[in-house]
Amino acid sequence: MIPTLRVEDTLLVDVVAYRFARPRLGELVVFTPPRPSAQPFIKRVIGVPGDTIRIADGVLYRDGAPVHEPYINEPTAYDLSIAHYDIYVNGNALDPAIADIPPKRMWQAPNRVPAGFYLVLGDNRNYSDDSHLWGFAQFDGSFVAGPLARRAQARFIGRAIMVIWPPAELRILP
Repeated sequence: MIPTLRVEDTLLVDVVAYRFARPRLGELVVFTPPRPSAQPFIKRVIGVPGDTIRIADGVLYRDGAPVHEPYINEPTAYDLSIAHYDIYVNGNALDPAIADIPPKRMWQAPNRVPAGFYLVLGDNRNYSDDSHLWGFAQFDGSFVAGPLARRAQARFIGRAIMVIWPPAELRILP
């Protein structure tokens, strides 16, 4: 999540936030990733259910409009799109055997983020372990695809709201 967060940062996380509301665009979310991991992940919400998402020539487009992203470390070096009931990176579809890509019956449209799923990316896009590698972050329920399919529970744990350590970095997150 460089430059927004650094490895040594300790965060205050609002663990009640998603009991009453769904994640919103731009929020830094802490969640169970759809791949084996000993720790939760933290990423930025880039696409919510119903959004069309495309990254081309280093620019993120949401619903056809370019998105200003002052928080990213450098322009994105890969192209990404949601199309044909899948996420495509540099023209190649992610494999549902290794990525959380729901089956076609769970999609409301072939080119939109499905209900209950989120596209999340790190601010250090080109080096981030995020949706461009392992598919959607799933809000809840059993993972529907990928290496944890039907074996583990998806969960959005909370919203990161503040860096509390080290003291010199104390700040509220945008």
